[in-house]
Amino acid sequence: MKAVILAGGRGSRLGEETKLRPKPMVEIGGMPILWHIMKIFDHFGFREFIICHGLQGYVIKEFFGNYSLHISDGVFRLGSGSYRPAQPPSEAWKVQVLDTGIDTMTGGRLKRIQRFLEDGDFCMTYGDGLANIDITKLIKFHKDQGTLATVTAVRPPARFGALSLNGDKVAAFEEHSVGESGWINGGFFILSPRVLDYIDGDDISWEVDPMARLVREGQLSAYRHEGFWMPMDTPRDKAKLESLWASGRAPWKVWP
Repeated sequence: MKAVILAGGRGSRLGEETKLRPKPMVEIGGMPILWHIMKIFDHFGFREFIICHGLQGYVIKEFFGNYSLHISDGVFRLGSGSYRPAQPPSEAWKVQVLDTGIDTMTGGRLKRIQRFLEDGDFCMTYGDGLANIDITKLIKFHKDQGTLATVTAVRPPARFGALSLNGDKVAAFEEHSVGESGWINGGFFILSPRVLDYIDGDDISWEVDPMARLVREGQLSAYRHEGFWMPMDTPRDKAKLESLWASGRAPWKVWP
């Protein structure tokens, strides 16, 4: 199963952090949050990733193009122009970094990569959210439900949109909630390629018309995740995540 990560957001609320790099490349503990997300997937056996980039996508390409330089010490022989990493990367990843447009909405980014997703269900998440989610259990839940889509429902502060649940199905979805902490869209979707037919073009937000249609058709299930989940939307969020990582007890670090 492939993991698709939406990495095209501008991240304007992070201020100076995103002046010269896209939001998913903002670092936690010296590594991009995108890398942390991929390590979560890697722990559960994912080896193939599709990164949907937009503004400043070259920063993402540079990171993976020079991956060993970023993660390891190395020996440079200037005379011959050679480089040998002290420790080769342990990640056996295939990473497709695809330009999905600067102003394309979340649904439009998925639609643009449809030809790469026709071989079965895939996982999709956002490039700014971390969780200690058990993706193996998420996939099993999705298969047991038999719906076209499954969203991971989490309980963060009320400043996020809310999911109204009816059993294991989503009964309603509100992008912005003013109530107390309820179930909201936490990313980490499992999707059938058939949901891409619900997206008409670049200006479609996945979280609006496609999800609403899936709800109406009874095709959106909700996997309740009671554990850690946190997005990186503001400098305060970044500082909190940095503090957790520095403590040595980062909840999302499910890998050894």
